[in-house]
Amino acid sequence: MNIPALSIGMNQAALAEKVSISLLKKVMDTAQQDQNQLVQMLQAPHPTSGQTIDLKV
Repeated sequence: MNIPALSIGMNQAALAEKVSISLLKKVMDTAQQDQNQLVQMLQAPHPTSGQTIDLKV
């Protein structure tokens, strides 16, 4: 049983897990920002809405 090798392996696995969690948090934050921007865009009035009237005679 090689204790130093096991220790290194466990530390590398823990580091990989922390990196994965950090990356997932960043992706979730970016998705939340995109969602907020989309909602704001959908709530904003159209810039040309109400400026013209379509008439047929």
